[in-house]
Amino acid sequence: MSWDPKQTLDSIGLERREVKRAVRVADVIMRELSMLLLTKVRDQRLLDVSLSRVVVTDDLLHAKIYFVLAPGSDRRKEAERGFKAARGFMRSHLAKALNLRYAPALHFFYDENADKVRAIEELLLDISREQRPDDSTT
Repeated sequence: MSWDPKQTLDSIGLERREVKRAVRVADVIMRELSMLLLTKVRDQRLLDVSLSRVVVTDDLLHAKIYFVLAPGSDRRKEAERGFKAARGFMRSHLAKALNLRYAPALHFFYDENADKVRAIEELLLDISREQRPDDSTT
């Protein structure tokens, strides 16, 4: 009986998992579009915008790009219009960078999860302040 390292790794929960192609393409799209926003896009509506995540369909034909705004900014509709105007430019850049048969259609969405996370963090901070013992009693 010979020792099989793969079987040993599988038995202790360290098996190697293959990452789906759509996930790898989403990572590249996120990197490329982030750099594009920083270096080439001159639209004022997209100045305080950051990309939070990218989800690509398994057939690689559609990409959902989620964005967030800088804290305190309330220019969501302007940013959506800016992305709509820059969609063709971004897709043609991706077509050159990705080297795929078809560049995915880009769909931009405001990431409301970021607002929810921010609200939960504020609640947790409030709770920790309430539970902290007063320094004046010691």
